[in-house]
This record gives sequence, structure tokens and C-alpha cells, in this order.
Amino acid sequence: MSAQLIEGKIVARSVKKALKPRIAALKEAGLTPGLATVLVGNDPASETYVNSKARTCEKLGMYSEVVRKEASIAQQELVSIVRSLNENERIHGILVQSPLPSHMDELAVTLTIDPAKDVDGFHPYNVGMMLIGRGDLLPCTPHGIIKLLEHYAIDPSGKEVVVVGRSNIVGKPVAALLMQKARMANATVTVAHSRSRNLPDITRRADILIAAIGKPEVIGGDMIKSGAVVIDVGVNRVGDDTTDKGYRLVGDVCFEECCQRASYITPVPGGVGVMTIAMLMENTVTAAERYLKFRPD
Repeated sequence: MSAQLIEGKIVARSVKKALKPRIAALKEAGLTPGLATVLVGNDPASETYVNSKARTCEKLGMYSEVVRKEASIAQQELVSIVRSLNENERIHGILVQSPLPSHMDELAVTLTIDPAKDVDGFHPYNVGMMLIGRGDLLPCTPHGIIKLLEHYAIDPSGKEVVVVGRSNIVGKPVAALLMQKARMANATVTVAHSRSRNLPDITRRADILIAAIGKPEVIGGDMIKSGAVVIDVGVNRVGDDTTDKGYRLVGDVCFEECCQRASYITPVPGGVGVMTIAMLMENTVTAAERYLKFRPD
């Protein structure tokens, strides 16, 4: 068996295409969806990600604003920046890029963001709404995973899903989304992690395996059952002297082994990662639509 690739670029393109008439309708009503990204420090990966968000906004005809601050910034100054963005009528989505410097309390900053502008979906209000099945600003990467499954007509209903990883960014929210009594959900979900005993026994039960543990190629071919759908969320750098950069990107899954047993598999890069920005754009448009609906006359 050779698995069919789940190509995130194709699905992300479809998501962005569907946003264009919604953006046009907002502009006709006199409102341009606006996203503000706050970048603290000079982490190269974060800088690349922020620049990609800004370019995507521009291509879609959305307003983009990037606030860059040195890593030495005081937390209170960052909180003040977020509060000013909360009040800015041009901004409908606010994202504070992670990771923040070690002297900052990331939760305290997240709590400062207006939940109506929390396009990352990390504010406890939006997390709670997601858990009760009423959320409309969902965490971007987990929502992107659902979109991938939907595009490839992989219905999780009644299936056994194993999520390897329990982070607040991916593992917990994707498990919550998949167990909902809803379309593209209704799965039986097991969450495994680094402390799970007999991890291979757990992963081999999965009809759909979602690897989000942050360790390079920790899931081998002998850890999945034949015909499983494999969603690899991991993006890890491993040394490779044969490349100009001296490294290559790999997932949490050993791709060469697993693609011989899986029915579908996401590549790294080109799988889940590109969906995150697409879903961020969708959340920003959703937030702008809600603002238009409820703004005072």
C-alpha cells in the first residue's frame, strides 16, 4: 500500500478562495477585515510566520498591521498595546505571536485580548465555547485538521481517533472538536502522550492517528495499523549536512515507513502547517462579520 497524500496547499487554497466573496461583501458594506499581529523579539521562525500572515492578508485584500517590539519589552507595555488594539476599529483580529520571552506571563497577555478579536482561539472564553460546541473562533491548527479531513471526505464519525500530544494549542482542542456531537466529529477519541504506557499498542488502534507530540519521527510504521489515516502536525528540524541549510524538516511521523501502511498521510512540510494561516484568515473574516452585525449604527 502507498498512502494518498493529504495536500494542505490544495485545501488552504480552497479555504482562501471561499473567503474572497465574504471579504468582498464586507468591503461593500464599508468594512475591510483587519488583522494585527504582535511580534516580541527576533525569533527567526516567528518572523517568517508573521511575514507570511501579512502577505496572505495582502493577497486577500485584507488590512494587516504588524507591531514589532524588542524582547526586553515590559509585560505591562505589551498589555497596553493589546488593549489599544482591542479599541482599534480597523482591527478585527489580534494575534500575539508565541513564544513570548521568558519574563512574560503568556496567559495574562492572552486574557487581555478581547475574546471577539481572539483569532487564535486561545482565550478561555473561546475555549469554553468550543467545548460546548458553540465556538466560532476555533484554534487554527485543530480547525485546519478538520478541514483537511473534510476536503478528503474522511468522516471521523464512529471511528477511533488517537491524538498523540496534549498541548493546549493542538492536542486538547483537536480532541475536543472530534468528540463533539456534530458534523465531521462524533469520533471515539483517545489522547496519548509522553507518559502513556505501551504507546504503540494505543496508536495501532487508531483509524485516524494525529501526531502532535513535537518529537522527530517518533511514530514508526510499526505503530500504525494498515489503512489508517495519519495526520502529522509536527515540524522538527534535524541535522542534515547534505542540505544548504544544514538541516531538514521532518514530522513526528516517520513518513517513509508510515506511507507504506497508511491509506492517507500528510507530508511535512506541505500538510497541516499551511492550514494554520488559512484558518487564521477565516477567523479574522468571521470576527469582522460578527463586528459588522453587532456594531452600533
